Amino acid sequence: MTDQDVTGLPPLRADLVIEYPFIRTTGPVVGAFLTGLREAVLVGIRRADGTVMVPPVEYDPVTSEPLSEVVEVSSTGTIVSWTWVDPPRPGSPWDTPHGLALVLLDGADTPLLHGVLVDSPDQVATGLRVEAVWKSERVGHITDLVGFAPVARDTLEGS
Repeated sequence: MTDQDVTGLPPLRADLVIEYPFIRTTGPVVGAFLTGLREAVLVGIRRADGTVMVPPVEYDPVTSEPLSEVVEVSSTGTIVSWTWVDPPRPGSPWDTPHGLALVLLDGADTPLLHGVLVDSPDQVATGLRVEAVWKSERVGHITDLVGFAPVARDTLEGS
């Protein structure tokens, strides 16, 4: 092989740097969710039919109507589905085997996917009540929410 084509001329060459030099703002909906994470508060968005989606989105996924009513939901909820991850995947925020669950937060109508902070699959189940566990220092990122831990039984009995 040579640096010339069949015509005897060198191939055409155009140096190109592919980049994305833009910064996207989060906007009022995603920004409210990230601000809530920084403040250890979970928020969703109310749809026209009254249901609340968590995490919030800017447009209704069914009607495509813009959404703007941000509402606070509880930091406790119920596991509606789950799986066990062993071994942890590369790039995962958890470096030990862990659960991943769809958590239906109290006050929400759609579940949030996040980690379950337990030591074995024997400690997680559909229907399990869980509560958010937060980092002590938060910056407004999804990792500010460390995961969900089972609600203590005495807390359940006292409610």
